[in-house]
Amino acid sequence: MSTSGISTPGRRTHYEPPWGNASIIGVAGSSGSGKTSLALAIVASLNLPWVVILSMDSFYKPLTPEQSRAAFRNEFDFDSPNAIDFDNLVDRLREIKAGKVAEVPIYSFQKHARLEKTTTIYSPHVLILEGIFALHDQRVLDLLDLKIFAEADADLCLSRRLVRDVKERGRDIEGCIKQWFGFVKPNFYKYVAPQREIADLIIPRGIENKVAISMVSNQVRQTLDTKSALHQAELQRLGKIAEFRELSSNAIVLKQTNQIKGMHTLLLDPSTSREDFIFYFDRMVSLLVETACDFLPFASHTATTPQNNTYLGLKKNADVSAVVVLRGGSAFETGLRRTIPDCRTGRILIQTNYRTGEPELHYRALPANISQHGLILVLDPQFSSGAAALMAVRVLVDHGVAEEKIVFVTYTAGRVGVNRVLSVFPDIKVVIARLGDDMENRWVETKYLGC
Repeated sequence: MSTSGISTPGRRTHYEPPWGNASIIGVAGSSGSGKTSLALAIVASLNLPWVVILSMDSFYKPLTPEQSRAAFRNEFDFDSPNAIDFDNLVDRLREIKAGKVAEVPIYSFQKHARLEKTTTIYSPHVLILEGIFALHDQRVLDLLDLKIFAEADADLCLSRRLVRDVKERGRDIEGCIKQWFGFVKPNFYKYVAPQREIADLIIPRGIENKVAISMVSNQVRQTLDTKSALHQAELQRLGKIAEFRELSSNAIVLKQTNQIKGMHTLLLDPSTSREDFIFYFDRMVSLLVETACDFLPFASHTATTPQNNTYLGLKKNADVSAVVVLRGGSAFETGLRRTIPDCRTGRILIQTNYRTGEPELHYRALPANISQHGLILVLDPQFSSGAAALMAVRVLVDHGVAEEKIVFVTYTAGRVGVNRVLSVFPDIKVVIARLGDDMENRWVETKYLGC
């Protein structure tokens, strides 16, 4: 059989998650033209977690003390492109476009200052960038997949801005009007209106324009469907590559001692009571975690025994944390706590779409500074096709975790599924209690959790 085009063992294979090459939609328009409301209406019509909004208001430049005083007197020009930190914005958009973690600044209009804390954007399939200069900078335009201009009557824009700035930003009406005629209105004709000419779609009447919102929503759905199809094809391609490989040396299967075989017999027997199943499964998890901890960095350490003898041993010199892949990974937590009581844990929720069979990332909550930990265990009791495992590892890598620090811990796994993941991330380790069928249904968590 020809293996032309199939990667040889040890080589890294490319994998693009569904949030890789994120689609970015730019929505520009005058202050008060309804850009934010329009973006929210598009997101609401889709009702999907993978479409998010990024406001350009987050990227106002930090002000000098003199500029800050002018801002409080309503004498600083916030409606000029010079007020926006486009370099920072472009860097964050490029990170999102590449599927990386982006730390977005937070700007306080009450304080006229950028706050020290940031907010995180990660894994959107589609991002809507809204702001008066969303279509101004050529570097931003080069990243956009769709350019929209929100059009509204000037009097309506003024009334909306008055309501917003008084209610949400603590301004007075006199200051709002002063800023409108001093900066907003003249800068609209100078900087904002020209963006209308390069827009792909001009939407008048904002959220009242149901037809336009439906058009954009349908375009986004088509984009998401395309991304889904490409991701499924990517997983199939990786599966074909894995079929031609022997089990990787980074897949560590527990030595099948009589004790291990005895526990397998009880765990695989449908007649085993749930109480006995939980007892022996927790024991098995403890053995798996102990094996995984062999990869924790240790340093030489000298200890003095109670008999005043010197013992040259080892002491761990790095933290260990664990990431539970919900919901099945919850079955590992008791065994984990018995082995590493103080282990910090995180959560990743990956669910398989019942229509397409595609894994989907719904939620993540990772331990703080996880990239600095010496060992990160990823816990999931079953490793069938490897698609969810592939996604879980990609999430950690995107958050700065080095591959060689990751150990995936599982009870049962198939050879093709394991090789599929190790072909993309060859430096991680996979610790397995039992090699099974690649197409085995997920039964462990059902038995352990009783539901």
